Amino acid sequence: MEVLDTSAFIHGYHSDADTVSIPLVQEELEDEHAYRFDAMEGAGMEIHLPADETVDRVRRAAGETGDAGELSDTDTRLLATAFELDATLVTDDYAMQNVAEKLGIEVQVIAHDGITERRDWTFQCAGCGREFDEDKERCPICGSDLNRKNPA
Repeated sequence: MEVLDTSAFIHGYHSDADTVSIPLVQEELEDEHAYRFDAMEGAGMEIHLPADETVDRVRRAAGETGDAGELSDTDTRLLATAFELDATLVTDDYAMQNVAEKLGIEVQVIAHDGITERRDWTFQCAGCGREFDEDKERCPICGSDLNRKNPA
């Protein structure tokens, strides 16, 4: 079973596996991409709504990897759907791939290379240079913005 991200419809992804998506993906699509979603739904694609508890679990995992600020609600719910259904997530989104890796969700990429390693991002203050494990609105020391930084 495969859970399809918005990019799957944009790139015309085709699979012989059972497919699933969520209503928020349909809302992101326009023109022929929206028609592709409708056609796949008519051909048997399942529409799934993940449980709130699973969505919360994905949000916690995204916070731990430092990807929470990069994921939309659609991304989070797609990850939750793939987790609940023990399905393969079809996406090109790197932040989603990173969180999927943390949660043990298999990923199929479409048009881009997938991630080669999971990262737990850190955040560095643009003013004083201090580093933090968690994303914050502003640096608690000097009040400057924090930037996401590769921990490697």
